Amino acid sequence: MNRFANKVAIVTGASRGIGLAIAQRLVDEGAKVVITARRKEALDEAVAELGGPEHAIAVAGAADDVEHQAEAVRQAVETFGSLDLLVNNTGINPVYGPLVELDPEAARKITDVNCIGALSWIQQAHKAWMGEHGGAVVNVSSIAGLLPATGIGFYGASKAMLIHLTKQLATELGPDIRINGVAPAVVKTKFATALYEGREDEVAAPYPLKRLGEPDDIAGAVAYLLSADAAWVTGQTLVVDGGITITATVE
Repeated sequence: MNRFANKVAIVTGASRGIGLAIAQRLVDEGAKVVITARRKEALDEAVAELGGPEHAIAVAGAADDVEHQAEAVRQAVETFGSLDLLVNNTGINPVYGPLVELDPEAARKITDVNCIGALSWIQQAHKAWMGEHGGAVVNVSSIAGLLPATGIGFYGASKAMLIHLTKQLATELGPDIRINGVAPAVVKTKFATALYEGREDEVAAPYPLKRLGEPDDIAGAVAYLLSADAAWVTGQTLVVDGGITITATVE
């Protein structure tokens, strides 16, 4: 397939895991991609994996830093000529435990990155390109935003907010900009290691599909939502979870 020929994308949090898999899928289908993350060394390795600067460039920085966002958007437009697609993949969860013990400063940081940061990326893309030319955005949420999740309650709350922002932005930015989301269950990445390491079979057992997710599972769903195949889809958050949300709450 060549669904993204002549399209330019930014994928945040794309030095590894789900973000890198999304970037690879977009490149494989013809897009030019700007990837972002904090560590330049990891981003440089990812660019090489994506095929080099002909296909991808990297801009290192903090996802919730407005100046970093503006620089990544600027480089996308100046290097590749447009900014048609945006994937807000960056997410953090620096704490684990009950909400009554949550440090308010940690809660603010989670909100800044997972919600306000995602909104700000969309604002930057809208100002620089999409407001005039249109585009498509996918926000990476979580099933923790749909169901109570033991130990990661505020992360889930932030992802619930992101799901609502997706709906709100879809109503405000249509018809020329489509905004959708994906809500994965446990995907085998470094970010989620604590949720399954050493007990993968046990964690996967309640899933109707009897396995945990792979980054490529999410990349395929994101590519669909960004593509013209989803031209009449906006404001939706696609659950990509191996069926777990139809059987149980998140553990």
